[in-house]
Amino acid sequence: MKFDRNTVIGFVILAALFFGYFYYTNQEQSAYRKQKAKEEFVKDSIAKANIPPEDKLAQKIDSARADTMKRIASAGSFRDAANGTEQLVYTENEYLKLTFTSKGGQVKRVELKDFKGQDSNLLQLAATDFDRLGYTINTATNQTAQTADLYFTGIDSAKNADGSKSIWFILKSSDSTASSSITHKFTIKPKDYMIDFNVELVGADKLLTQGSMNLSWQYAAAQQESDIDFEKQNTQVGFVKDGSFDYYTVGNRSSKDFDESVKWVGVRQRFFFTSLIAKDNFTNGKMEWTVPPDSAKILVRSTANMKVQLPVASTSSTGFSIYYGPSDYHILKKYDLNLEKLVNLGQGMYAFVRPLNRFVILPIFDFMRNLSGTSLGLAIALLTLFIRLLISPLTYSSYLSGAKMKALRPEIAKLKDKFGEDKQAISMEQMKLFREAGVNPLGGCIPALLQIPIFFALFSFFNSEVSLRGAEFLWANDLSAYDAPIKFGFNIPLLGDHLSLFNVTAAATSFLISVYSMSMTPDQNNPVMKYLPYIFPVFLLFFFNKLPSALTWYYTVSNVVTLALQFVIQNYIIDHDKILAKIQENRKKPKTKSKWQERMEQMQDQQKKMKEMQQKNKR
Repeated sequence: MKFDRNTVIGFVILAALFFGYFYYTNQEQSAYRKQKAKEEFVKDSIAKANIPPEDKLAQKIDSARADTMKRIASAGSFRDAANGTEQLVYTENEYLKLTFTSKGGQVKRVELKDFKGQDSNLLQLAATDFDRLGYTINTATNQTAQTADLYFTGIDSAKNADGSKSIWFILKSSDSTASSSITHKFTIKPKDYMIDFNVELVGADKLLTQGSMNLSWQYAAAQQESDIDFEKQNTQVGFVKDGSFDYYTVGNRSSKDFDESVKWVGVRQRFFFTSLIAKDNFTNGKMEWTVPPDSAKILVRSTANMKVQLPVASTSSTGFSIYYGPSDYHILKKYDLNLEKLVNLGQGMYAFVRPLNRFVILPIFDFMRNLSGTSLGLAIALLTLFIRLLISPLTYSSYLSGAKMKALRPEIAKLKDKFGEDKQAISMEQMKLFREAGVNPLGGCIPALLQIPIFFALFSFFNSEVSLRGAEFLWANDLSAYDAPIKFGFNIPLLGDHLSLFNVTAAATSFLISVYSMSMTPDQNNPVMKYLPYIFPVFLLFFFNKLPSALTWYYTVSNVVTLALQFVIQNYIIDHDKILAKIQENRKKPKTKSKWQERMEQMQDQQKKMKEMQQKNKR
């Protein structure tokens, strides 16, 4: 067995972690597929039946008439609001364009001014027929209705002294003897993605049972990115329960019960986030969600049924906030509600890289982005150079170790000539040589090991950094997605239907590093150890093909820097003659064995004796 493995050891560990990651990712994808299979739409059996058109029309008329009567009956003292004409109210601030509706006195559509959808129009949130926000009220004896189904007739608006805008929707009882009314007030602040939503109830002791408001919030996260599978993998439900943050990836489960105080619930879809916050906290509730098939172009449909406890009084009010905006760490952090914890800077088995992203990667990237102007590709290159500069002392130590190993190659060759096929004897003598020369055969793998947390930190960071969305660089149209200048028109297993050019450059430069590194180490008799560094870049070609081009661009720049550093250090900084002289000097010094070395040599001696005994017995 050869102990002279240098950077090869790093490749082995890195490969094992990559394989582990992609196994984990495949498990996640499998969970999504199972969930999607459960949620496949079933066609209505009546539509399939051969019913005459006139009968179908009659059925529709009868059904509509029955629904109308049912709504009027359930509306009770608010029966005049059971039917009506929807009125829309439009307003905006620097970040949002908002459309409100009189039906339910709620938000109907949100458009983000700084972001584009797949159709090149302003990106929309909460814009499907599924989206709604309301709560149950008592309308008569044993009758209840949802405010989301009632038409608010009173509409007003005002501009406040602080620059914010307020919109009121008012719903009054239809009975002249009753004094119940409901007011929904929305406040839109300047330069803010958060809007305030206040509910004022007159006759609250009648409208609510024991002051309990049972609120229902339905939200559908529509597809916003080109790769819906990857976006679903990065779609999560988050919440703060009893002061602690937690989350679930939507494909891993379908509901969450809350039996403790909840501050907020929300849905994050890779780059965008929508959250409902209760200013006085929800007392309990339940959140359920489903993952529709890809054809629906909806990532998840969630329903949060949450309870808010109000004072039992004739007049009562409560307040909420709703966030519609990017999943941006800096923006969410300023609200001091733990909303930023849902931004994936390292979650699950990769949570260990979150501090690295928060305190190192994110601040440096922000600085480099300001330094480079509009080119985020240049910012990534500068970030890469900074990281390599940061670890340069370890890099130099690694290359120095490699130079020492290269200087010992002639003597290692002599050992092979001396002991022939006796690999165990060669291994023992090689260890002795390393010890005498003061060479650490594992010294070269330290930078490779250090690259592991950096790689996974950047993998999380580039998957969640919203500024990369739609950013163009060289041939890449979107640094947050894979670049696909080469499209096959058919699917290749593991690789997909395209070839990422940044992926090719990353794999090619990795191969060159492998060639150079192996040229610096003694020959390997173990075929696996000998050829793994060359096989690894081929695996990267398949594994990295669907990753964001920001990551493969980083990997390319990092590899080019590595090659340049190797060439400069080995040819212009490290003096090989001095190293050889130093090794000869070290060999003359008395050496003390470490306990590990003693145990290793004892084990090898025992193995050698056992082998000699086995050979004697064969004779």
